[in-house]
Amino acid sequence: MPHRSLLDSPHFEAAAMGDTVAGAANYRGLPASRAATGGWKSSIFVMAMEIAERFAYKGVAANLITYLTGPLGQPMASAAASIDAWKGVSQMLPLPVACIADAWLGRYRAIILASIIFVLSMGTLSLSSAFHIFRSGGHVAVFYVALYLVALGEGAHKPCAQAFAADQFDEKDPKENVARSSFFNWWYFGMCAGTAVTTMVSSYVQDNVGWGLGFGIPCIVIAVSLALFLIGTPTYRYYTTKEPSPVARVGKAFLVLIKSWRSKHRTNPAGGKVEGKENSEDLVEEVKSVFRLLPIWASCIIYAIIFSQTSTFFTKQAATMDRRIGPKFKVPPAALQTFISVSIVVFIPVYDRLFVPLARRYTGRPTGITMLQRVGAGLCLSLVAVVLSALVEMKRLQVARDAGLVNSPKAQLPMTLWWMVPQYVLIGVSDVFAMIGLQEFFYDQVPDAVRSLGLALFLSIFGVGHLLSSFLISVIDRATAKRGASWFSNNLNRAHLDYFYWLLAGLCVLELLAFFFFSRAYVYKKKGGDGEGNGDYRGGDADAALV
Repeated sequence: MPHRSLLDSPHFEAAAMGDTVAGAANYRGLPASRAATGGWKSSIFVMAMEIAERFAYKGVAANLITYLTGPLGQPMASAAASIDAWKGVSQMLPLPVACIADAWLGRYRAIILASIIFVLSMGTLSLSSAFHIFRSGGHVAVFYVALYLVALGEGAHKPCAQAFAADQFDEKDPKENVARSSFFNWWYFGMCAGTAVTTMVSSYVQDNVGWGLGFGIPCIVIAVSLALFLIGTPTYRYYTTKEPSPVARVGKAFLVLIKSWRSKHRTNPAGGKVEGKENSEDLVEEVKSVFRLLPIWASCIIYAIIFSQTSTFFTKQAATMDRRIGPKFKVPPAALQTFISVSIVVFIPVYDRLFVPLARRYTGRPTGITMLQRVGAGLCLSLVAVVLSALVEMKRLQVARDAGLVNSPKAQLPMTLWWMVPQYVLIGVSDVFAMIGLQEFFYDQVPDAVRSLGLALFLSIFGVGHLLSSFLISVIDRATAKRGASWFSNNLNRAHLDYFYWLLAGLCVLELLAFFFFSRAYVYKKKGGDGEGNGDYRGGDADAALV
Protein backbone atom coordinates (compact mmCIF):
# COMPACT_ATOMS: atom_id res chain seq x y z
CA MET A 1 0.00 0.00 0.00
CA PRO A 2 1.45 3.40 -0.92
CA HIS A 3 2.55 5.87 1.70
CA ARG A 4 0.43 9.03 2.04
CA SER A 5 3.30 11.28 1.00
CA LEU A 6 3.49 9.69 -2.45
CA LEU A 7 -0.01 10.88 -3.27
CA ASP A 8 1.02 14.44 -2.46
CA SER A 9 4.00 14.51 -4.82
CA PRO A 10 4.15 16.74 -7.94
CA HIS A 11 4.76 13.60 -10.05
CA PHE A 12 1.51 12.13 -8.82
CA GLU A 13 -0.45 15.31 -9.51
CA ALA A 14 0.99 15.63 -13.01
CA ALA A 15 0.36 12.02 -13.93
CA ALA A 16 -3.17 12.20 -12.58
CA MET A 17 -4.08 14.41 -15.52
CA GLY A 18 -3.72 11.42 -17.91
CA ASP A 19 -5.69 8.17 -18.11
CA THR A 20 -5.42 7.62 -14.37
CA VAL A 21 -7.84 7.69 -11.47
CA ALA A 22 -7.76 10.96 -9.55
CA GLY A 23 -6.58 10.51 -5.97
CA ALA A 24 -5.77 6.80 -6.37
CA ALA A 25 -2.39 5.07 -6.42
CA ASN A 26 -1.25 1.59 -7.37
CA TYR A 27 0.71 -0.69 -5.06
CA ARG A 28 3.97 1.02 -6.02
CA GLY A 29 2.64 4.42 -4.98
CA LEU A 30 2.34 5.68 -8.56
CA PRO A 31 -0.88 7.09 -10.04
CA ALA A 32 -3.33 4.24 -10.63
CA SER A 33 -3.93 3.46 -14.29
CA ARG A 34 -7.61 3.15 -15.09
CA ALA A 35 -6.97 0.24 -17.43
CA ALA A 36 -4.58 -1.71 -15.19
CA THR A 37 -6.24 -1.25 -11.82
CA GLY A 38 -9.67 -1.25 -10.24
CA GLY A 39 -13.06 -2.30 -11.57
CA TRP A 40 -14.46 -5.80 -11.39
CA LYS A 41 -11.08 -7.43 -12.07
CA SER A 42 -9.82 -6.03 -8.75
CA SER A 43 -12.97 -6.21 -6.66
CA ILE A 44 -13.35 -9.91 -7.50
CA PHE A 45 -10.29 -10.70 -5.34
CA VAL A 46 -11.85 -8.83 -2.42
CA MET A 47 -15.19 -10.55 -3.03
CA ALA A 48 -13.43 -13.92 -2.91
CA MET A 49 -11.96 -12.86 0.42
CA GLU A 50 -15.44 -11.92 1.64
CA ILE A 51 -16.89 -15.27 0.55
CA ALA A 52 -14.15 -17.05 2.49
CA GLU A 53 -14.76 -14.83 5.52
CA ARG A 54 -18.45 -15.75 5.40
CA PHE A 55 -17.42 -19.39 5.16
CA ALA A 56 -15.24 -19.04 8.27
CA TYR A 57 -17.63 -16.98 10.38
CA LYS A 58 -20.75 -18.93 9.46
CA GLY A 59 -18.84 -22.17 9.91
CA VAL A 60 -18.82 -21.24 13.58
CA ALA A 61 -22.04 -19.27 14.01
CA ALA A 62 -24.53 -21.37 12.02
CA ASN A 63 -24.39 -24.45 14.24
CA LEU A 64 -23.01 -22.97 17.44
CA ILE A 65 -26.29 -23.51 19.32
CA THR A 66 -25.89 -27.27 18.75
CA TYR A 67 -22.33 -27.28 20.09
CA LEU A 68 -23.17 -25.24 23.19
CA THR A 69 -26.25 -27.30 24.10
CA GLY A 70 -24.54 -30.57 23.10
CA PRO A 71 -20.81 -31.07 23.89
CA LEU A 72 -20.68 -28.08 26.27
CA GLY A 73 -24.00 -28.98 27.95
CA GLN A 74 -25.45 -25.47 28.32
CA PRO A 75 -29.21 -24.83 28.79
CA MET A 76 -30.97 -23.62 25.63
CA ALA A 77 -31.79 -20.12 26.92
CA SER A 78 -28.25 -19.61 28.23
CA ALA A 79 -26.72 -20.87 24.98
CA ALA A 80 -28.95 -18.64 22.83
CA ALA A 81 -28.14 -15.60 25.00
CA SER A 82 -24.41 -16.39 24.83
CA ILE A 83 -24.51 -16.68 21.04
CA ASP A 84 -26.42 -13.42 20.65
CA ALA A 85 -23.96 -11.66 22.97
CA TRP A 86 -21.02 -13.01 20.95
CA LYS A 87 -22.63 -11.96 17.68
CA GLY A 88 -23.39 -8.56 19.17
CA VAL A 89 -19.74 -8.02 20.08
CA SER A 90 -18.60 -9.17 16.64
CA GLN A 91 -20.95 -6.67 14.98
CA MET A 92 -20.06 -3.79 17.33
CA LEU A 93 -16.29 -4.15 16.96
CA PRO A 94 -16.33 -2.72 13.40
CA LEU A 95 -17.06 0.74 14.84
CA PRO A 96 -13.71 1.24 16.63
CA VAL A 97 -11.81 -0.87 14.07
CA ALA A 98 -13.19 1.19 11.17
CA CYS A 99 -11.93 4.37 12.84
CA ILE A 100 -8.46 2.82 13.17
CA ALA A 101 -8.53 1.60 9.57
CA ASP A 102 -9.68 4.92 8.13
CA ALA A 103 -7.24 6.94 10.22
CA TRP A 104 -4.03 4.93 10.57
CA LEU A 105 -3.95 1.30 9.49
CA GLY A 106 -5.61 1.48 6.08
CA ARG A 107 -8.25 -0.87 4.69
CA TYR A 108 -5.81 -3.11 2.83
CA ARG A 109 -3.68 -3.79 5.91
CA ALA A 110 -6.79 -4.22 8.08
CA ILE A 111 -8.08 -6.98 5.78
CA ILE A 112 -4.76 -8.82 5.99
CA LEU A 113 -4.65 -8.48 9.79
CA ALA A 114 -8.24 -9.71 10.09
CA SER A 115 -7.46 -12.77 7.97
CA ILE A 116 -4.47 -13.68 10.15
CA ILE A 117 -6.64 -13.37 13.27
CA PHE A 118 -9.24 -15.61 11.62
CA VAL A 119 -6.66 -18.30 10.83
CA LEU A 120 -5.29 -18.29 14.39
CA SER A 121 -8.70 -18.26 16.10
CA MET A 122 -10.26 -20.89 13.82
CA GLY A 123 -7.24 -23.11 14.29
CA THR A 124 -7.57 -22.79 18.08
CA LEU A 125 -11.29 -23.60 17.91
CA SER A 126 -10.58 -26.68 15.84
CA LEU A 127 -7.88 -27.95 18.20
CA SER A 128 -9.87 -27.21 21.37
CA SER A 129 -12.88 -29.07 19.97
CA ALA A 130 -10.96 -32.06 18.63
CA PHE A 131 -8.63 -32.54 21.61
CA HIS A 132 -9.90 -31.76 25.10
CA ILE A 133 -6.40 -31.10 26.39
CA PHE A 134 -7.69 -29.12 29.35
CA ARG A 135 -10.17 -30.20 31.96
CA SER A 136 -13.77 -29.12 31.45
CA GLY A 137 -13.33 -25.59 32.82
CA GLY A 138 -10.12 -24.95 30.93
CA HIS A 139 -11.55 -26.32 27.70
CA VAL A 140 -14.55 -23.99 27.92
CA ALA A 141 -12.29 -21.01 28.67
CA VAL A 142 -10.03 -21.73 25.68
CA PHE A 143 -13.07 -22.21 23.47
CA TYR A 144 -14.57 -18.85 24.43
CA VAL A 145 -11.25 -17.01 24.05
CA ALA A 146 -10.93 -18.42 20.53
CA LEU A 147 -14.59 -17.61 19.85
CA TYR A 148 -14.11 -13.95 20.73
CA LEU A 149 -10.93 -13.83 18.65
CA VAL A 150 -13.17 -14.85 15.74
CA ALA A 151 -15.35 -11.87 16.67
CA LEU A 152 -12.28 -9.61 16.57
CA GLY A 153 -11.39 -10.91 13.12
CA GLU A 154 -14.94 -10.33 11.96
CA GLY A 155 -14.87 -6.80 13.37
CA ALA A 156 -11.64 -5.97 11.57
CA HIS A 157 -12.68 -7.51 8.26
CA LYS A 158 -16.29 -6.45 7.84
CA PRO A 159 -16.25 -2.67 7.24
CA CYS A 160 -12.85 -2.58 5.55
CA ALA A 161 -13.37 -5.29 2.93
CA GLN A 162 -16.62 -3.88 1.59
CA ALA A 163 -15.34 -0.30 1.50
CA PHE A 164 -12.06 -1.41 -0.11
CA ALA A 165 -13.94 -3.35 -2.81
CA ALA A 166 -16.23 -0.37 -3.51
CA ASP A 167 -13.14 1.86 -3.77
CA GLN A 168 -12.15 -0.08 -6.88
CA PHE A 169 -14.90 1.74 -8.82
CA ASP A 170 -14.40 5.39 -9.73
CA GLU A 171 -17.59 7.34 -9.11
CA LYS A 172 -16.46 10.08 -11.51
CA ASP A 173 -16.25 7.69 -14.45
CA PRO A 174 -19.69 7.06 -16.03
CA LYS A 175 -19.03 3.41 -16.90
CA GLU A 176 -17.52 2.55 -13.55
CA ASN A 177 -20.28 4.41 -11.75
CA VAL A 178 -22.89 2.23 -13.47
CA ALA A 179 -21.00 -0.89 -12.39
CA ARG A 180 -20.73 0.47 -8.88
CA SER A 181 -24.49 1.00 -8.65
CA SER A 182 -25.04 -2.78 -8.75
CA PHE A 183 -21.90 -3.64 -6.77
CA PHE A 184 -23.68 -3.97 -3.42
CA ASN A 185 -26.19 -6.43 -4.88
CA TRP A 186 -23.47 -8.73 -6.21
CA TRP A 187 -21.35 -8.29 -3.10
CA TYR A 188 -24.20 -9.63 -1.01
CA PHE A 189 -24.77 -12.33 -3.64
CA GLY A 190 -21.21 -13.53 -3.05
CA MET A 191 -21.61 -13.35 0.71
CA CYS A 192 -24.71 -15.51 0.59
CA ALA A 193 -23.15 -18.00 -1.81
CA GLY A 194 -20.37 -18.50 0.72
CA THR A 195 -22.88 -18.74 3.54
CA ALA A 196 -24.97 -21.33 1.70
CA VAL A 197 -21.99 -23.58 1.03
CA THR A 198 -20.55 -23.35 4.54
CA THR A 199 -23.92 -23.93 6.21
CA MET A 200 -24.45 -27.15 4.28
CA VAL A 201 -20.89 -28.45 4.44
CA SER A 202 -19.85 -27.39 7.94
CA SER A 203 -23.09 -28.34 9.69
CA TYR A 204 -23.05 -31.80 8.07
CA VAL A 205 -19.40 -32.38 9.02
CA GLN A 206 -19.94 -31.08 12.56
CA ASP A 207 -23.02 -33.27 13.14
CA ASN A 208 -21.79 -36.43 11.43
CA VAL A 209 -17.96 -36.41 11.44
CA GLY A 210 -16.64 -34.21 14.23
CA TRP A 211 -16.45 -30.67 15.53
CA GLY A 212 -12.67 -30.45 15.16
CA LEU A 213 -12.85 -30.99 11.39
CA GLY A 214 -16.01 -28.89 11.19
CA PHE A 215 -14.12 -25.87 12.57
CA GLY A 216 -10.91 -26.81 10.74
CA ILE A 217 -12.28 -26.62 7.19
CA PRO A 218 -13.17 -22.87 7.45
CA CYS A 219 -9.67 -22.26 8.83
CA ILE A 220 -8.14 -23.77 5.68
CA VAL A 221 -10.51 -21.82 3.42
CA ILE A 222 -9.62 -18.45 4.98
CA ALA A 223 -5.88 -19.21 4.69
CA VAL A 224 -6.22 -19.99 0.96
CA SER A 225 -8.33 -16.87 0.37
CA LEU A 226 -5.68 -14.69 2.04
CA ALA A 227 -3.14 -15.98 -0.48
CA LEU A 228 -5.52 -15.12 -3.34
CA PHE A 229 -6.14 -11.65 -1.91
CA LEU A 230 -2.39 -10.98 -1.82
CA ILE A 231 -2.07 -12.12 -5.44
CA GLY A 232 -4.48 -9.33 -6.41
CA THR A 233 -2.32 -6.64 -4.75
CA PRO A 234 -0.90 -5.20 -8.03
CA THR A 235 -4.42 -4.61 -9.40
CA TYR A 236 -5.85 -2.64 -6.48
CA ARG A 237 -6.44 1.08 -6.22
CA TYR A 238 -5.36 2.62 -2.94
CA TYR A 239 -6.77 5.86 -1.61
CA THR A 240 -5.26 7.96 1.13
CA THR A 241 -6.53 11.20 2.51
CA LYS A 242 -5.06 14.34 4.04
CA GLU A 243 -8.15 14.63 6.21
CA PRO A 244 -7.82 14.01 9.94
CA SER A 245 -9.01 10.71 11.35
CA PRO A 246 -12.77 10.26 11.87
CA VAL A 247 -12.26 10.45 15.63
CA ALA A 248 -10.27 13.69 15.32
CA ARG A 249 -12.82 15.21 12.96
CA VAL A 250 -15.73 14.37 15.25
CA GLY A 251 -13.82 15.69 18.25
CA LYS A 252 -13.06 18.98 16.49
CA ALA A 253 -16.66 19.32 15.39
CA PHE A 254 -17.89 18.82 18.94
CA LEU A 255 -15.51 21.52 20.16
CA VAL A 256 -16.92 23.89 17.54
CA LEU A 257 -20.47 23.03 18.61
CA ILE A 258 -19.67 23.57 22.27
CA LYS A 259 -18.12 26.96 21.52
CA SER A 260 -21.14 27.92 19.43
CA TRP A 261 -23.53 26.96 22.21
CA ARG A 262 -21.64 29.28 24.52
CA SER A 263 -21.84 32.14 22.07
CA LYS A 264 -24.77 34.34 21.28
CA HIS A 265 -24.75 33.47 17.57
CA ARG A 266 -26.34 30.03 17.69
CA THR A 267 -27.85 30.43 14.23
CA ASN A 268 -24.35 30.50 12.70
CA PRO A 269 -22.30 28.24 14.96
CA ALA A 270 -19.59 27.27 12.51
CA GLY A 271 -18.10 30.40 11.05
CA GLY A 272 -14.39 30.80 10.87
CA LYS A 273 -11.63 28.22 10.66
CA VAL A 274 -10.45 25.33 12.72
CA GLU A 275 -6.72 24.63 12.65
CA GLY A 276 -5.54 26.38 9.53
CA LYS A 277 -7.52 25.96 6.33
CA GLU A 278 -10.17 23.58 7.57
CA ASN A 279 -13.61 25.13 7.57
CA SER A 280 -15.38 24.42 10.84
CA GLU A 281 -18.78 24.67 9.18
CA ASP A 282 -17.89 21.74 6.92
CA LEU A 283 -16.71 19.78 9.97
CA VAL A 284 -19.97 20.33 11.80
CA GLU A 285 -21.98 19.40 8.72
CA GLU A 286 -20.11 16.09 8.48
CA VAL A 287 -20.99 15.25 12.07
CA LYS A 288 -24.58 16.32 11.52
CA SER A 289 -24.77 14.08 8.45
CA VAL A 290 -23.86 11.11 10.65
CA PHE A 291 -26.32 12.13 13.37
CA ARG A 292 -29.10 12.34 10.77
CA LEU A 293 -28.65 8.62 10.20
CA LEU A 294 -29.34 7.68 13.81
CA PRO A 295 -33.18 7.70 13.66
CA ILE A 296 -33.04 5.32 10.68
CA TRP A 297 -30.44 3.27 12.54
CA ALA A 298 -32.62 3.01 15.66
CA SER A 299 -35.77 2.11 13.71
CA CYS A 300 -34.12 -1.02 12.27
CA ILE A 301 -33.06 -2.67 15.56
CA ILE A 302 -36.08 -5.01 15.83
CA TYR A 303 -35.37 -6.26 12.32
CA ALA A 304 -31.91 -7.25 13.58
CA ILE A 305 -33.41 -9.01 16.61
CA ILE A 306 -35.69 -11.04 14.34
CA PHE A 307 -32.74 -11.93 12.13
CA SER A 308 -30.72 -13.17 15.13
CA GLN A 309 -33.24 -15.95 15.85
CA THR A 310 -32.44 -17.79 12.62
CA SER A 311 -29.27 -19.42 13.97
CA THR A 312 -30.55 -20.17 17.48
CA PHE A 313 -34.22 -20.96 18.09
CA PHE A 314 -34.99 -21.75 14.45
CA THR A 315 -32.25 -24.40 14.55
CA LYS A 316 -33.49 -25.90 17.81
CA GLN A 317 -37.03 -26.10 16.40
CA ALA A 318 -35.79 -27.83 13.26
CA ALA A 319 -33.96 -30.41 15.39
CA THR A 320 -37.31 -31.72 16.69
CA MET A 321 -38.81 -32.26 13.23
CA ASP A 322 -38.70 -35.04 10.68
CA ARG A 323 -35.64 -34.10 8.61
CA ARG A 324 -35.34 -37.24 6.50
CA ILE A 325 -34.84 -36.92 2.76
CA GLY A 326 -34.87 -40.34 1.19
CA PRO A 327 -34.18 -43.56 3.11
CA LYS A 328 -30.79 -42.60 4.58
CA PHE A 329 -30.02 -38.88 4.44
CA LYS A 330 -31.02 -36.69 7.38
CA VAL A 331 -30.73 -32.91 6.99
CA PRO A 332 -28.68 -31.24 9.78
CA PRO A 333 -30.90 -28.73 11.63
CA ALA A 334 -28.51 -25.82 10.98
CA ALA A 335 -28.49 -26.62 7.24
CA LEU A 336 -32.01 -25.19 6.96
CA GLN A 337 -30.36 -21.77 7.17
CA THR A 338 -29.16 -22.51 3.65
CA PHE A 339 -32.65 -21.59 2.45
CA ILE A 340 -31.97 -18.01 3.55
CA SER A 341 -28.83 -17.83 1.45
CA VAL A 342 -30.35 -19.67 -1.51
CA SER A 343 -33.38 -17.38 -1.57
CA ILE A 344 -31.05 -14.36 -1.54
CA VAL A 345 -28.87 -15.79 -4.31
CA VAL A 346 -31.97 -16.48 -6.41
CA PHE A 347 -33.72 -13.18 -5.72
CA ILE A 348 -30.80 -10.77 -6.13
CA PRO A 349 -30.63 -11.28 -9.93
CA VAL A 350 -34.42 -10.99 -10.03
CA TYR A 351 -34.23 -7.72 -8.13
CA ASP A 352 -31.30 -6.34 -10.13
CA ARG A 353 -32.41 -7.40 -13.63
CA LEU A 354 -36.21 -7.47 -13.40
CA PHE A 355 -37.53 -5.49 -10.44
CA VAL A 356 -35.27 -2.42 -10.84
CA PRO A 357 -35.93 -1.93 -14.59
CA LEU A 358 -39.68 -2.39 -14.03
CA ALA A 359 -39.73 0.05 -11.10
CA ARG A 360 -37.61 2.49 -13.12
CA ARG A 361 -40.37 2.75 -15.72
CA TYR A 362 -42.81 4.01 -13.09
CA THR A 363 -40.54 6.10 -10.88
CA GLY A 364 -38.01 7.41 -13.40
CA ARG A 365 -35.22 6.75 -10.88
CA PRO A 366 -32.08 4.88 -12.04
CA THR A 367 -32.28 2.66 -8.94
CA GLY A 368 -36.01 1.97 -9.35
CA ILE A 369 -36.88 2.86 -5.76
CA THR A 370 -35.06 4.92 -3.14
CA MET A 371 -32.77 3.29 -0.61
CA LEU A 372 -35.20 3.88 2.25
CA GLN A 373 -38.13 2.53 0.26
CA ARG A 374 -36.08 -0.60 -0.27
CA VAL A 375 -35.31 -0.88 3.44
CA GLY A 376 -38.96 -0.32 4.35
CA ALA A 377 -40.06 -3.14 2.05
CA GLY A 378 -37.57 -5.44 3.78
CA LEU A 379 -38.87 -4.51 7.24
CA CYS A 380 -42.42 -5.34 6.13
CA LEU A 381 -41.29 -8.75 4.87
CA SER A 382 -39.51 -9.44 8.17
CA LEU A 383 -42.80 -8.78 9.97
CA VAL A 384 -44.52 -11.35 7.76
CA ALA A 385 -41.68 -13.81 8.43
CA VAL A 386 -41.90 -13.56 12.23
CA VAL A 387 -45.70 -13.87 12.18
CA LEU A 388 -45.35 -17.00 10.05
CA SER A 389 -42.72 -18.31 12.49
CA ALA A 390 -45.18 -17.91 15.36
CA LEU A 391 -47.90 -19.77 13.45
CA VAL A 392 -45.55 -22.63 12.54
CA GLU A 393 -44.40 -22.96 16.14
CA MET A 394 -48.03 -23.11 17.31
CA LYS A 395 -48.56 -25.91 14.79
CA ARG A 396 -45.42 -27.74 16.01
CA LEU A 397 -46.59 -27.60 19.64
CA GLN A 398 -50.01 -28.90 18.61
CA VAL A 399 -48.40 -31.82 16.77
CA ALA A 400 -46.34 -32.63 19.90
CA ARG A 401 -49.51 -32.66 22.02
CA ASP A 402 -51.49 -34.73 19.53
CA ALA A 403 -48.66 -37.28 19.23
CA GLY A 404 -48.27 -37.54 23.01
CA LEU A 405 -44.62 -36.41 22.81
CA VAL A 406 -44.78 -33.35 25.07
CA ASN A 407 -42.54 -35.05 27.65
CA SER A 408 -40.18 -36.55 25.05
CA PRO A 409 -37.90 -33.66 24.02
CA LYS A 410 -35.54 -35.84 22.00
CA ALA A 411 -38.28 -37.60 20.06
CA GLN A 412 -38.78 -36.81 16.39
CA LEU A 413 -42.13 -35.18 15.78
CA PRO A 414 -44.35 -36.37 12.90
CA MET A 415 -43.97 -32.97 11.22
CA THR A 416 -41.77 -32.46 8.19
CA LEU A 417 -39.02 -29.83 8.06
CA TRP A 418 -40.69 -28.26 5.00
CA TRP A 419 -43.08 -26.46 7.36
CA MET A 420 -40.18 -24.19 8.37
CA VAL A 421 -38.82 -23.47 4.88
CA PRO A 422 -41.19 -20.54 4.03
CA GLN A 423 -40.05 -18.50 7.06
CA TYR A 424 -36.40 -18.98 6.07
CA VAL A 425 -37.20 -17.93 2.49
CA LEU A 426 -39.07 -14.82 3.68
CA ILE A 427 -36.12 -13.84 5.87
CA GLY A 428 -33.86 -14.21 2.84
CA VAL A 429 -36.04 -12.09 0.56
CA SER A 430 -36.40 -9.44 3.27
CA ASP A 431 -32.58 -9.31 3.44
CA VAL A 432 -32.37 -8.52 -0.28
CA PHE A 433 -34.43 -5.42 0.41
CA ALA A 434 -33.44 -4.38 3.93
CA MET A 435 -29.90 -5.67 4.44
CA ILE A 436 -28.53 -4.55 1.07
CA GLY A 437 -30.52 -1.32 1.23
CA LEU A 438 -29.02 -0.50 4.62
CA GLN A 439 -25.50 -1.30 3.40
CA GLU A 440 -25.89 1.06 0.47
CA PHE A 441 -27.60 3.72 2.60
CA PHE A 442 -24.91 3.86 5.29
CA TYR A 443 -22.11 3.81 2.71
CA ASP A 444 -23.73 6.45 0.53
CA GLN A 445 -24.92 8.92 3.15
CA VAL A 446 -21.74 9.46 5.20
CA PRO A 447 -18.87 11.81 4.24
CA ASP A 448 -16.35 10.29 1.84
CA ALA A 449 -13.53 10.25 4.41
CA VAL A 450 -15.39 8.02 6.87
CA ARG A 451 -17.06 5.39 4.72
CA SER A 452 -15.61 2.47 6.67
CA LEU A 453 -17.17 4.12 9.71
CA GLY A 454 -20.50 4.34 7.85
CA LEU A 455 -20.46 0.62 7.08
CA ALA A 456 -19.48 -0.07 10.69
CA LEU A 457 -22.50 1.95 11.77
CA PHE A 458 -24.63 -0.29 9.54
CA LEU A 459 -23.13 -3.40 11.16
CA SER A 460 -23.75 -1.96 14.61
CA ILE A 461 -27.50 -2.22 13.93
CA PHE A 462 -27.06 -5.97 14.08
CA GLY A 463 -24.61 -5.73 16.95
CA VAL A 464 -27.13 -3.88 19.10
CA GLY A 465 -29.88 -6.18 17.82
CA HIS A 466 -27.98 -9.29 18.89
CA LEU A 467 -27.15 -7.78 22.30
CA LEU A 468 -30.78 -6.77 22.86
CA SER A 469 -31.89 -10.24 21.79
CA SER A 470 -29.52 -11.73 24.39
CA PHE A 471 -30.91 -9.35 27.01
CA LEU A 472 -34.53 -10.11 26.10
CA ILE A 473 -33.98 -13.86 26.21
CA SER A 474 -32.26 -13.68 29.60
CA VAL A 475 -34.93 -11.43 31.16
CA ILE A 476 -37.88 -13.37 29.72
CA ASP A 477 -36.33 -16.71 30.73
CA ARG A 478 -35.90 -15.60 34.35
CA ALA A 479 -39.31 -13.95 34.55
CA THR A 480 -41.24 -16.87 33.05
CA ALA A 481 -39.23 -19.52 34.91
CA LYS A 482 -40.29 -17.95 38.21
CA ARG A 483 -43.88 -18.56 37.19
CA GLY A 484 -43.18 -22.24 36.64
CA ALA A 485 -42.66 -22.57 32.87
CA SER A 486 -39.95 -20.77 30.93
CA TRP A 487 -40.74 -19.73 27.36
CA PHE A 488 -37.31 -21.19 26.54
CA SER A 489 -37.50 -24.51 28.35
CA ASN A 490 -34.87 -27.11 27.44
CA ASN A 491 -37.82 -29.31 26.53
CA LEU A 492 -38.89 -27.41 23.43
CA ASN A 493 -42.24 -29.21 23.43
CA ARG A 494 -43.08 -27.46 26.70
CA ALA A 495 -41.54 -24.11 25.73
CA HIS A 496 -43.40 -21.20 24.19
CA LEU A 497 -41.26 -19.80 21.42
CA ASP A 498 -44.53 -18.82 19.77
CA TYR A 499 -45.13 -16.26 22.54
CA PHE A 500 -41.66 -14.85 21.94
CA TYR A 501 -42.28 -14.57 18.20
CA TRP A 502 -45.60 -12.80 18.76
CA LEU A 503 -43.79 -10.34 21.05
CA LEU A 504 -41.26 -9.66 18.29
CA ALA A 505 -44.08 -9.19 15.78
CA GLY A 506 -45.68 -6.54 17.99
CA LEU A 507 -42.36 -4.74 18.40
CA CYS A 508 -41.84 -4.95 14.63
CA VAL A 509 -45.13 -3.15 14.02
CA LEU A 510 -43.99 -0.31 16.29
CA GLU A 511 -40.64 -0.28 14.51
CA LEU A 512 -42.34 0.05 11.11
CA LEU A 513 -44.37 3.04 12.29
CA ALA A 514 -41.21 4.74 13.55
CA PHE A 515 -39.31 3.91 10.37
CA PHE A 516 -41.99 5.33 8.07
CA PHE A 517 -42.08 8.52 10.12
CA PHE A 518 -38.30 9.04 10.12
CA SER A 519 -37.77 7.99 6.51
CA ARG A 520 -40.32 10.46 5.21
CA ALA A 521 -38.54 13.25 7.08
CA TYR A 522 -35.05 12.20 5.98
CA VAL A 523 -33.20 14.38 3.44
CA TYR A 524 -30.61 12.59 1.33
CA LYS A 525 -27.04 13.82 1.04
CA LYS A 526 -26.52 16.11 -1.92
CA LYS A 527 -24.35 14.62 -4.63
CA GLY A 528 -21.56 16.53 -6.31
CA GLY A 529 -22.85 17.87 -9.59
CA ASP A 530 -26.41 16.87 -8.86
CA GLY A 531 -28.58 19.45 -10.44
CA GLU A 532 -31.67 18.32 -8.61
CA GLY A 533 -30.33 19.31 -5.23
CA ASN A 534 -31.22 17.46 -2.09
CA GLY A 535 -33.88 14.86 -2.65
CA ASP A 536 -36.01 13.37 0.06
CA TYR A 537 -38.14 10.30 0.53
CA ARG A 538 -41.26 12.01 -0.76
CA GLY A 539 -39.90 14.07 -3.62
CA GLY A 540 -36.77 14.29 -5.76
CA ASP A 541 -34.46 11.32 -5.62
CA ALA A 542 -30.91 11.84 -4.49
CA ASP A 543 -29.66 8.26 -4.71
CA ALA A 544 -29.19 8.04 -8.45
CA ALA A 545 -25.61 6.91 -7.95
CA LEU A 546 -23.35 5.70 -5.19
CA VAL A 547 -20.79 8.14 -3.88
